[in-house]
Amino acid sequence: MRILALIFLLAAAKGSFAQYNEVGGGIGAFNYAGDLMRGYHVTNTKPGIVAFYRRNFDNIFSFRSSITAGIISGNDDNPIDQFAALRGGSFQLTVVELGGMLEFNFLDFKKDPRRIRWSPYMMVGLSGFAIAGGDFDLKGSSPLQVALPFGGGFKYAINRKVTLNIEVGIRKLFFDHLDGFSDADITNKNYQYGNKYDQDWYNFVGISLSYV
Repeated sequence: MRILALIFLLAAAKGSFAQYNEVGGGIGAFNYAGDLMRGYHVTNTKPGIVAFYRRNFDNIFSFRSSITAGIISGNDDNPIDQFAALRGGSFQLTVVELGGMLEFNFLDFKKDPRRIRWSPYMMVGLSGFAIAGGDFDLKGSSPLQVALPFGGGFKYAINRKVTLNIEVGIRKLFFDHLDGFSDADITNKNYQYGNKYDQDWYNFVGISLSYV
């Protein structure tokens, strides 16, 4: 009887532990904003993928570690001013990001899925990213950089094991060479420079599934 009781307790503990752990993955789109393009341009979206592990502290707070990779590009095809028209710049590169983010679910959607199966959520964290493939000069900057990711999304519990996630994540960079254009000798009238005080940004919009 003691052996059976021990087996039962170990099985219960394993099931309880598993509820706190999720793995997932999905697809999405990268978008860039900086010297070449201001704001969000749907026509400039490029493909990306994401894989993640989520640790649920409870039904409200979670911590997520993730790897996200894809393509980022931009151009002066629709110049914002005459200067941009003369510059005629463009770029395309590959980015790989490793990040950790704290998530906050506004609704306790996992407590009783029969009553409510969805929740909006917000997130904030810290990430590092690497860029490769650009045929431009980084002007001494490292291809490894730090970003501040934040944003939010929507979770829907398909069942007790599987959750659908839709997310918009913005990356605040501390780096102005993502597009290859920043400070330069403005007395050289080749116009191949940008505003060094206006840091570049990128964002990732994705849809994924996670499994408990």
